[in-house]
Amino acid sequence: MAIYTFEEIVEYARNHSLFYNELYKFVPYGEKDISKYPIINQTQFWEANSLENNRLLTGRVENGMVLKSGGTTGNPKYSYFTSEEWFEFVKISSKGFKANRIKQGDKIANLFYAGELYASFLYITFVIEYASIGVNFPITGKAPLEEIIDLIRKLNINIIAGVPTTIMKVFEYIIKNHIDDLRIDRILFGGESFYQDQRETIKGFFPNIDISSILYASVDGGELGYVDSTCGLDEHRIFDETTILEIVDEETGTVIQNVNIPGKIVITNLCRKLMPIIRYPAGDRAMWIEPKGTPNRKFKLLGRSEEGARIGCATLYIQDALKVIDYFKNEVHILNFQIVVTHYDNKDQGILRLVSQETLEKPQELANKIVLKLYEERPMLKELVEQSMIHPIKVEWITSDMLETNKRTGKTKRVIDKRFEG
Repeated sequence: MAIYTFEEIVEYARNHSLFYNELYKFVPYGEKDISKYPIINQTQFWEANSLENNRLLTGRVENGMVLKSGGTTGNPKYSYFTSEEWFEFVKISSKGFKANRIKQGDKIANLFYAGELYASFLYITFVIEYASIGVNFPITGKAPLEEIIDLIRKLNINIIAGVPTTIMKVFEYIIKNHIDDLRIDRILFGGESFYQDQRETIKGFFPNIDISSILYASVDGGELGYVDSTCGLDEHRIFDETTILEIVDEETGTVIQNVNIPGKIVITNLCRKLMPIIRYPAGDRAMWIEPKGTPNRKFKLLGRSEEGARIGCATLYIQDALKVIDYFKNEVHILNFQIVVTHYDNKDQGILRLVSQETLEKPQELANKIVLKLYEERPMLKELVEQSMIHPIKVEWITSDMLETNKRTGKTKRVIDKRFEG
């Protein structure tokens, strides 16, 4: 397994990537202190990772895997792995998977998303294979519900793995149809959080079922965390071997080392050279649970950070909202905005809160047009609504004094995740 030091990754990136060369122009060569290197601006990062005149990659794409990690229809985000990097990604992830109390003989229904360059289904398939523990049943979450249930029954599958929106759809079907001849004893979820109301709904029908994160990972950030027997709700351990995971203050970027202080996750991957990931914002908030120096230190996820709003298993990015706002600039002057994510009736909802300069004659009509444009930019959101997996996106017209701001700086909070409140 090719694992490099931080200094080796940085030197290679600045010598072979135009993006990193420019980003580090004021950082001395050989600097060992990771905090001296700037945290990546995601918008600039993905703009550099263009299909033509790419300024991010360190070389030609000649083997391996190309995957998509979201973004707008006009600016999708492609992540590149060499063959060696991909295999290292799934191999180290498989170690974390084995720590998650998986037993030989466990039968795992893989209901993650497959196709269209999405990573999760392939990733979990490879992880189970390299873990050499448990049996993988590659069903996919797009299979008809009747077929999923039939396969679970016929094959005596005991573990369901997928994103919570898909899992809830399966279990709502089971509960609605009073299906009581399944031997499901465990849920392994990924891609989004599993909320208390969802847990209670399932445990009302399967009281002894165990619900756990499968792994904490992303196609852009790579392996981020794993679960072992000591982890509580929303807790994971870091992969010391291949990553440097930092929690930093969301406003100042100062590294946080003390426990129970929230910040945003910044990740550095020590295996990837083709598309280096160095101090890259993972898009989530977290806090340390164990003191500095603890091997594979434990942290707790606290919801999304400012980069984008995770709604179900889709993401609405800040740049998506800005693009839509710009599209309607001749109809309304938007002074400010923020995205709020809530959760009720077992489903997420995204709310785009807009501050208008003028008094609108037909606010609801314009709101409906904005929602349709958002669906055009992020088709997966529309698909999830049509599949009743999330609530419809909503636009709220508000005044400036109704915006939620950072109490210390007074800055508008671009993304507010209310799902972890209460």
